[in-house]
Amino acid sequence: MRFRAALLGLLALAAVAAPALADDYPNRSIRLIIPFPPGGSNDVVGRIIANQLGEKLGKQVFVDNRAGAGGVVGSDLAAKAAPDGYTLLVVSIAHAVDPWLYKEPFDPVKDFVPVSIIATGTNVLTVNPAVPVHSVKELLALAKAKPGVLNYASAGIGSFQHLSGELFKLTADVDIQHVPYKGGGPAMLAVIAGEDQVMFSSIVQTVPSIQSGQLRALATGGTQRSPILPDLPTVAEAGVPGYVATNWWGIIAPKDTPQPIVDKLHDVIGELLDSAATKKYLDNEGAAPVHMSSAEFGKFIEAEIAKWGPVVKKAGMKAE
Repeated sequence: MRFRAALLGLLALAAVAAPALADDYPNRSIRLIIPFPPGGSNDVVGRIIANQLGEKLGKQVFVDNRAGAGGVVGSDLAAKAAPDGYTLLVVSIAHAVDPWLYKEPFDPVKDFVPVSIIATGTNVLTVNPAVPVHSVKELLALAKAKPGVLNYASAGIGSFQHLSGELFKLTADVDIQHVPYKGGGPAMLAVIAGEDQVMFSSIVQTVPSIQSGQLRALATGGTQRSPILPDLPTVAEAGVPGYVATNWWGIIAPKDTPQPIVDKLHDVIGELLDSAATKKYLDNEGAAPVHMSSAEFGKFIEAEIAKWGPVVKKAGMKAE
């Protein structure tokens, strides 16, 4: 009887403590790990959410860029962090592809708890202005006339840019060479400098360079034209039927992070995604807010991991 009474007492205490834990959270700054360098789409979306989330929670949410191995380095750091809600991780399509490319020191599903998806966004096919093409059909003609001569830059092995480029090669049956960089920012700078000629980058990170004339945009990779670049055709309608490339971004936390904290973060992020300010920031970057429960986001991540495995194998992608 004493044991039962003690057990009931502990359960009652836990029931009271869980809401109190969420009520007190956060009482200090939160670290948001972005497993890629500054300048890429993960960084852009992560900083938008960090700024808005910090204002909403009343505590600073500071960005910690930890690049390396296609996102594995930063993700491993997050997986091993204390599960107290004060370390969060920005993930994207790379999180679903890396398990097929790297021997990860963590489980991409079991070692994390899903918090919230943030948004989705398509890519935009751009070229250095010195490349003598002004349409997808002209690019295809040049690539077929000079197989293996054109290079496309990406944020690294298994990145959204890499997947987009390989999908283009497979769908259009052209031979262009992949050149990986350590992040979307360095890759874009290489194309702007003319070191490489082509890039399949996220609209999120590319619009300013298009508007400044540093890059020439040929098409976008979604199923429909982008409201940010409405004059551009989709890659599919411009000459590569069936081509669709869409990225996504979300936030996860180390496993065993208390559920009340996860729920609080999920609800606050959901409010942010409905706010005019966040919508404006994301719209300006070509990203569309998405709502899912934390559980639905977890199932989404598992489905994405299963989806991209065959693509990685068919394209012969290998980590370097």
